[in-house]
Parts: sequence; C-alpha cells; structure tokens
Amino acid sequence: MAGPIRYAFKASLIGPAHQFELAHDGLSFRAGGRAGVWAYADIAAVRLSFRPVSMQARRFRCDLTHAGGARLILLSTSWQTAALMAPQDRDYRVFVRALHERMAQAGSRAVLAGGLGRNAYAAGLTLLALVAIGMAGLLLRAIWTGELAGALFLLGFAALLGSQVGGFVRRNRPQTYAFDEIPDALLP
Repeated sequence: MAGPIRYAFKASLIGPAHQFELAHDGLSFRAGGRAGVWAYADIAAVRLSFRPVSMQARRFRCDLTHAGGARLILLSTSWQTAALMAPQDRDYRVFVRALHERMAQAGSRAVLAGGLGRNAYAAGLTLLALVAIGMAGLLLRAIWTGELAGALFLLGFAALLGSQVGGFVRRNRPQTYAFDEIPDALLP
C-alpha cells in the first residue's frame, strides 16, 4: 500500500474540520467529537450520492458504515465563510478512489451502493410524476382558455424544474457497483 492519504472538510461553519486519513492499518478519523481507526475490512457499507444544497450545487457525499453500526459521512465541499461553501472536487475524488482501492486490497466484503435508497428514489419519482401530471393539466387549461402568458410561464417553469431536478434524479439512480467500477456520476 502507498503512504497515508488525507482528506478534511468542514461540515458546518462553526465547529472543527472532519479529518480522515487512509493509513496502513485502516481509515483513521477525527469527526464530530469522535476519533478512531476502522480496519478497511471492517467497513461494511459504502454509499455514494449526489447531494446538492443551496450554497453548493455540485456536492457529493460518501456514507461509510462500520460492521459495528457506526457511521461516518464525507462531503465534497467545505464551509469557508458564512456565504461561501468551497468545492474540494479533486481531493474528494482522490480520497474516495483510494479508499475503495485499500478496501479491495484488504479483502473487504462491503456493500457498495450508489444513489438514493430504492424506497426514497421511488417516492421521489412518484412525486415528480404527480407534479408533471398537475403541470400538464394546468398547461392544457391555459391553452384551452387562451392564457398564452400562463402557458409560457408553465413551459418555462417545467424547463427550469427539468434542468434542476433531472440531474439529481439521473445521478442518484439506485445501483450497486464493484470496487474497480465506481460510478463517475457520483464523483466530482
């Protein structure tokens, strides 16, 4: 194995940075008042997802679950000031890829999942379908009554909603993957 690889981010404006290191003996961490080392083979699950927020439209998340049930979260962004959340795309990508490599070398049997859980994804798709049906009904009514300004507004809103929500839905499709086939859509 190569030498230690480090990654740190601030999950909130106040509070210390969450610090992680891929050491020879395992994943070393100091996060949220907790510290420890998890052997790579003891990491039971990894879930990668795309989780944009208002201050950062390109934020990625890695959820790690230990065999004992403890959880750690890594984010691809870090709070800088009250109005700035900085992306750390390259460092996050390198760290997550290296973590997968070390886990594979240690013979890990972790469940590797990408996107949202199946139930959350299905609920989201159902909600989107209901919104689309409602907007289509409003569009037809606007056209039927001759309200062209209303129809144009609905078309513009649908285009904006599609561009904003479409990427989230596409990237967060539930999937499983192998250590050497990390989904590019779930990494910056």
